[in-house]
Amino acid sequence: MAKGQLAAGTKGRLTCLFAARRVRVADGHKHRMRDNRMQCMPGDEVWLVGERRSTGEQKYYVFELTGDASLKMLAATIKARWVCEQAHQQLKEELGLDHFEGRSWTGLHRHALMTMIAYPFLQSRRLKQRDGKKESGDRRHNRACRPSGSHPRPLRTASAQAMPHCEKLLADAVEPKLPK
Repeated sequence: MAKGQLAAGTKGRLTCLFAARRVRVADGHKHRMRDNRMQCMPGDEVWLVGERRSTGEQKYYVFELTGDASLKMLAATIKARWVCEQAHQQLKEELGLDHFEGRSWTGLHRHALMTMIAYPFLQSRRLKQRDGKKESGDRRHNRACRPSGSHPRPLRTASAQAMPHCEKLLADAVEPKLPK
């Protein structure tokens, strides 16, 4: 059992107790008994992880990771799920991932791909804007230091260089390459 102090959450600093044990789940092949009953044979070994939060709430998780995984790695994997859920919520709320009303799998896949391409692009713009506000300081000083008639920022932004694969992904989404 290990006690972990996690990063600050929306309700302050989080504290949890974690315990993990290797177990076998009963999902192996089915074996028919003599009296026609079915019995599941033992399956693969998995990690069973228990979490007890400081609020008293208890949760349990099953992982199919190798036996040499540390308790710290298991706990970090559990807490990383929150980031994925937040990203999915933003994809739905801000980019309309759940607004598709088409009738084909191809259309659904293209819609999902476009929203997933737009998400990192918008995140990079947000980060760049946030970093620009921290570094810019007094805007009047920056404006005075530029030569007259120059644009405040170059037309080719760093985000295009930060994500060179986006153009290829975008081209493949519009014109998918099918196997011959």
